Amino acid sequence: MPNTSHFLYGANVRANGIRQHYLRYGGQGPTVVIVPGITSPAVTWGFVAERFGRHFDTYVLDVRGRGLSEASASLNYGLDACAADVAAFTEALGLGSYQLVGHSMGARIGIRLAHKHPQGLDKLVLIDPPVSGPGRRRYPSQLPWYIDSIRLAQGGITIEQMRQFCPTWTEEQLRLRAEWLQTCDERAIVTTFDGFHQDDIHADVPHVKVPTLLMVAGRGGVIQAEDQKELEQLLPGLQLAHVPNAGHMIPWDDEEGFYAAFGNFLGHALTPANAA
Repeated sequence: MPNTSHFLYGANVRANGIRQHYLRYGGQGPTVVIVPGITSPAVTWGFVAERFGRHFDTYVLDVRGRGLSEASASLNYGLDACAADVAAFTEALGLGSYQLVGHSMGARIGIRLAHKHPQGLDKLVLIDPPVSGPGRRRYPSQLPWYIDSIRLAQGGITIEQMRQFCPTWTEEQLRLRAEWLQTCDERAIVTTFDGFHQDDIHADVPHVKVPTLLMVAGRGGVIQAEDQKELEQLLPGLQLAHVPNAGHMIPWDDEEGFYAAFGNFLGHALTPANAA
């Protein structure tokens, strides 16, 4: 089977008062917007978007302060601003009805979006969202893990240095992260990390009115059994999918297991790489 890319182009749009950068794949089928995690510029999700691009008109967003989207000392990096960005992004591009796939930070953005800016949102996929918050168990990762690696990347990090932070990743994955991590604004990362512990997304969950899939990493340590049970109680009808052999970075740890976990939730299965 020829290795044909579904990448169309990268572009910028002014929405919610800032420059938002995105990558587009596929261009046909239902619209999917992918919102990555705390230190994942859009380009690092390109391999996932390639698979999505087979069946969906796929947009991968650089969240403010990451990748090629706007960053500055005066920018608000809070959860409300990020959720408003996605709403303004979809409106500016005239996407109409869309499905949102959010990983980690992106999933928390999706929850806040579904509550505060539900216009056009058709379905929501929450990939291993941090369930920390006021009075709750802390997020298992530590802030220095992010900041130390970003500062090294700003000075020119080597593959071996990056491997110390992500020891299970392939050389290709490490190389891409080493290239792009320096685009993550430290102020944005600190604000997001603090928000993991200050923002009460559980208060948003009962207001989610669209079909929602929660994907849980079996080895992530982010969502535990009691967390899953609470979310099911807060959002009756919540669909569940588990990827038992993956850590928090699910598509990096078990890519095919990640795609299989979607099933037909988005309206089309994400077929295996060797399938026609």
